[in-house]
Amino acid sequence: MMQEGYTDDGTFYQTYGTIEDTPLILIHGLGLTLSTWDDYTAPLSEQYGVIRYDLFGHGRSALPPRVPDLSLFAEQIDHLMMHLKINKAVLIGFSLGGMINRRMALDMPQKVAGLVILNSPHARGESEQKKVETRAKLTAEEGIIATIDATLERWFTHKFRTNNPEKVNEIRQQVLANDLGAYAACRFVLAHGVIELINPAPPISCPSLVVTAAHDSGSTPHMSRAIAREISGAKCLIIQGLQHMGLVEEPEAFLQPIFNFLDDLRKQK
Repeated sequence: MMQEGYTDDGTFYQTYGTIEDTPLILIHGLGLTLSTWDDYTAPLSEQYGVIRYDLFGHGRSALPPRVPDLSLFAEQIDHLMMHLKINKAVLIGFSLGGMINRRMALDMPQKVAGLVILNSPHARGESEQKKVETRAKLTAEEGIIATIDATLERWFTHKFRTNNPEKVNEIRQQVLANDLGAYAACRFVLAHGVIELINPAPPISCPSLVVTAAHDSGSTPHMSRAIAREISGAKCLIIQGLQHMGLVEEPEAFLQPIFNFLDDLRKQK
């Protein structure tokens, strides 16, 4: 059964199943909403309690209460967990969400039972870092419309864009609906936040699964392997034939590795 509500800091959330015993918290990416997880919520909630929510400045949640950074979004999760009386959770984060769950694991490790880091960026080369910063600046100066078409080309394969124009347009409208100030600020978090996640001391130590798509130009296989190397015992998986939004194009390709990871976590209890 689904329940929904708001925390007192304006976070909109939905819960599925019994969430008292180490639920899964699903964290979407930049410009998106909790609907990113539509194909994941039902199968995951058959075995686990599931919580999904909108990041500050996204969907039905309030605008960020201060200039956003990764720590603010980690605090948002912490506040949500306290609101729902949850002591520990497995955090499944996509893209920016995979940066946020790493920040949470660094700031509040006692509250994180495991991490699933999907299509999330890490250390970039100088030229790639400049591209990401330029896109963030262009968005702030000219609006979301200035970068949306190039974004969708990076996110979806040509075949998916051709065969599923309604879904691509749905995502397009979702991104365009964001408050410009909040979206631009969050885009700068995506651009600069990776720096604080590189080789942290002390390192992340909880069980972790790192996944990306072979043709994800912004969250590359090289980046995912680097993330996994920096987390003791982390597993890394590269899914072939997809780009950044592979989890939307082929949910089943991501669901099975997630279930395998969660099953292993259960056995370790």
